[in-house]
Amino acid sequence: MLQRLRETIQIILERDPAARSTWEVVTCYPGLHALLFHSVAHACWRRGWHWLGRWISHWGRWLTGIEIHPGATIGRRVFIDHGMGVVIGETAEIGDDCTIYQGVTLGGTSLYKGAKRHPTLEAGVVVGAGAQVLGGFTVGEGARIGSNAVVVKEVPAGATAVGNPARIIQKDVDQQREAAAARMGFSAYAVTQNGDDPQSRAVLGLIDHAAQLEHQVALLWQALERNGVCTAEACPPEALRTEHFDKAKLEKLVE
Repeated sequence: MLQRLRETIQIILERDPAARSTWEVVTCYPGLHALLFHSVAHACWRRGWHWLGRWISHWGRWLTGIEIHPGATIGRRVFIDHGMGVVIGETAEIGDDCTIYQGVTLGGTSLYKGAKRHPTLEAGVVVGAGAQVLGGFTVGEGARIGSNAVVVKEVPAGATAVGNPARIIQKDVDQQREAAAARMGFSAYAVTQNGDDPQSRAVLGLIDHAAQLEHQVALLWQALERNGVCTAEACPPEALRTEHFDKAKLEKLVE
């Protein structure tokens, strides 16, 4: 148990730039305190002392604002950052090296006792603030859940889930779209929370079109150079490759 505590303290110092010392982490981080309460409550639960486990868990919730059912399984080096409002259900499983931010719910959608009602987070998953992960499915290793996302289905390893209901970002077209959006000064994640929203669809169309035009211009420049039609002195690459996105007009679409 002491080894696990040392590992958790070290990972907090590594992941949180606001953490200045081991003493500060031990005395001032409710996420660490909640995990300590849970380790005791979970040990009681496994021994069949269910009432005692729930009682210890209740005190942990009262003192930290983080509710972890004593039946939940939590791995090593888990970091609950800030933590207020975090709820982790009875059959939830959290793998090693996961990070969970404030307001997250790992909840269930079934009323059947004994069933796997809560999600499983594999190693290295990051769950953003306010996200709701609901159901007995698996969030794959290294996956990311965006802030305020509502996830009700499995998330593949290494993928990102955003929006309500959450959609999966993992295909090349999504990565290209996100890169194009970042060059325009904002993130596509912020405008794709509802795939049926006409404003979001309009912005996505503009991003795709702009990316295609940029690619076509680059191909034209390469063709001109290959055929000797235009030299670097006469047609500087910088002039042809300069982007002329109107950020203000695009942002008005999502106001």
